[in-house]
Amino acid sequence: MTQPDAIIIGTGVIGAAIAFELAKAGWKTLSLDRNAQVGHGSTAGSCAIIRMHYSTFDGTAFAWEGYHYWRDWADYLGLPEGADLAQFRETGCLVMKTDANGQLEKHMRFSAELGCPFEELSADEVTTRLPIYSMDSFAPAKRMDDPGFGEPNGQQMRGAVLWPNGGYVTDPALSAQNLMAAAEAHGAETRTNAEVVEILQDNGRVSGVKLVDGSEIHSPVVINVAGPGSAHINGLAGVLDDMTIETRPLRQEVVHVPAPEGFDFEADGMIVSDSDIACYVRPEHGNHILIGSEDPECDPHDWADNDTGYSRDFTDQWTTQAMRYAQRVPSLGIPSKTRGVVDLYDASTDWIPIYDKSSLPGFYMACGTSGNQYKNAPIAGKMMAALVAYCEGGADHDSAPLRFTLPYIGREIDVGFYSRKREINQDSSFSVLG
Repeated sequence: MTQPDAIIIGTGVIGAAIAFELAKAGWKTLSLDRNAQVGHGSTAGSCAIIRMHYSTFDGTAFAWEGYHYWRDWADYLGLPEGADLAQFRETGCLVMKTDANGQLEKHMRFSAELGCPFEELSADEVTTRLPIYSMDSFAPAKRMDDPGFGEPNGQQMRGAVLWPNGGYVTDPALSAQNLMAAAEAHGAETRTNAEVVEILQDNGRVSGVKLVDGSEIHSPVVINVAGPGSAHINGLAGVLDDMTIETRPLRQEVVHVPAPEGFDFEADGMIVSDSDIACYVRPEHGNHILIGSEDPECDPHDWADNDTGYSRDFTDQWTTQAMRYAQRVPSLGIPSKTRGVVDLYDASTDWIPIYDKSSLPGFYMACGTSGNQYKNAPIAGKMMAALVAYCEGGADHDSAPLRFTLPYIGREIDVGFYSRKREINQDSSFSVLG
C-alpha cells in the first residue's frame, strides 16, 4: 500500500483497535511498527487489567463501555471460528477502601449512575474471600529504608468494594494480534520493522512519513499511537507547542512471585487494588501473583530519556513492592531470584490519555495510554475513528468538540475530555493499575 488513506504509527492494542475500526469504516489503513511483531511494544508488558472503577465519571463510563468488548471478544472481532484468541478471565476487581480514595464514595456513585454492578464488602467479608489477607492498615506507604516500614499504624482496614466484572486478559500481545488480524480481514495492511524518522508535511498539512530506510509513504492522515515513543513522534511532527498535557516514557517494574502455600490465587484470587500499601495485584499462570505499584509519593518516578535506551534490570523497587504486598499477605514467600517485567508506560501529565487532533491538520494522537487504557482499547478505537472522520469532514474539534455515543451503554460523552489542550484534571487519581 503506497498511498493509504491513513497511516497508523504503532501496532499495540490501541493502534490495532484504531486500524480495525477505520478499516471497518472503509478506510485503507497502513499500520507501521518498528518492532518485529504486532503487539510487542508496551502492550506485551501490560498486566492487561480490565477494571471499571475510576475517579472521574468520564473515565468510569469509558471503562464500563470497554468491558463489554472483552466480554464479547470473539463476536467483536468476527474472525473465523477456531482462531487463537486472547482470553478474558472475569475474576472480579476488589478495591480496598482507604482515605486516599475517599472510601470509594465517588467511584460507587459513578458506577451506580451508569448501572455498573458493584458490591460493598466488610473487612470480614474480604478475609472470607481472601483468607491470606491481614486487614491491618499501614498507610501511608513507605520505602523499605523508612524505620516505620512494615509497622501497622494501629488502625484496621474498613472493607472494600468488589466490581464483579473486573478481570484480566491472559495474553495482551495476542489481543493486539487478534485486532490486527480482524483489521486485515477488512483490507488493512501492516508493516513491522518499519521505524518512522520523519513526519512529512506539505502546504501546512501532514502528507505522510519517512522511514529509517529512506523510503516515503504518503497519506493525508497520520495517527500517532506509538506508546512510550509518542512524545518523540509528536516532536517530529512539530505539534508540541500548543499541548498543555505532555507525555513521557515512565519506567515501571512488575513483580512476579508464587502465591502463598495452601492458597490457589490463580483460581480463587482476583484483581486487588490497595492504596493503603500502594500495590495492585492480579493472578498469573502457574499460581503466581503479579504485583504492580500505585506510585505512592515516597517512590521517585523513573522517567526515561527515551523509549529505547532504558535499563531492563530490576532495582530495589522490585523488593520494595514485594515487601509492601507481604504486609497485606504475611505468608507471602519472596524468592531470592527476581522475576517479573520491566517496561515503559506512556504517561501523561494527569494520567488521563490524549485522544485528539493536533495543531497539524491530518495528524492525530492517541497518547498517554500505557498502563491505564489497555481495557479501553476497543472503544478508544471506535472513538478515534469517529474523531478522524469528524475532523476530516471539516469540523473544528478544538472549538466544537465531538460528542460521541458509547454504543453499549448508550451514554454520550464529550471527547474534549481527552484534549491535548485541557487543564490538568485534579479529579484524576494520578495513579494506575497497569
